[in-house]
Amino acid sequence: MPEPSVKPNRKLMRLKNYDYSSAGFYFVTLCAHNRERLFGEIRGDAMFHNENGKIVETTWHDLIKHVNGIALDSFVIMPNHIHGIIVIAGSEKTVEEPSVFVGAIPTTAGRHELPLRSERRKMLLPKLVGRLKMVTAKRINELRGTPGAPVWQRNYYEHVIRDEKSLSEMREYIANNPKQWDLDENNPKNLKM
Repeated sequence: MPEPSVKPNRKLMRLKNYDYSSAGFYFVTLCAHNRERLFGEIRGDAMFHNENGKIVETTWHDLIKHVNGIALDSFVIMPNHIHGIIVIAGSEKTVEEPSVFVGAIPTTAGRHELPLRSERRKMLLPKLVGRLKMVTAKRINELRGTPGAPVWQRNYYEHVIRDEKSLSEMREYIANNPKQWDLDENNPKNLKM
């Protein structure tokens, strides 16, 4: 009898038992498949988007048209990745109130394991990231004539922003990202092989 295929252990990137639909500010990073330079180039200290980068920018800004209760904060497109801050409003707060910060990490009573993948996919932040990836991949593949080709890496990085200081630091990081391209860990010349 053949051995069942074993999937490699993937690093779990989400906080245990955290509801990614909770009110708060979320910093996200999405990388292009194989960190390919798909979205444009850095010249001097500025990012110049190509057509693919323009698709990503338009789709990012369109997220608020498709989902109620969110706002978009700082955002930057780099040659092979993007950074952005997504604001999810709580039931008692509106997205206009900038003091919607996440406090203690909530847990599900009696559960100590990660929510099922199907449960995580129902959460708002993964839905937003999924929509961004799906729409941009479809449009970019239509543009370059490569239907079904991967555009994004499988996962994404997220960080729950917990206070004004952290929010300010993330905004500054995003704003300065093009100026720091030569030092960026996503710059192919800096990748450790």
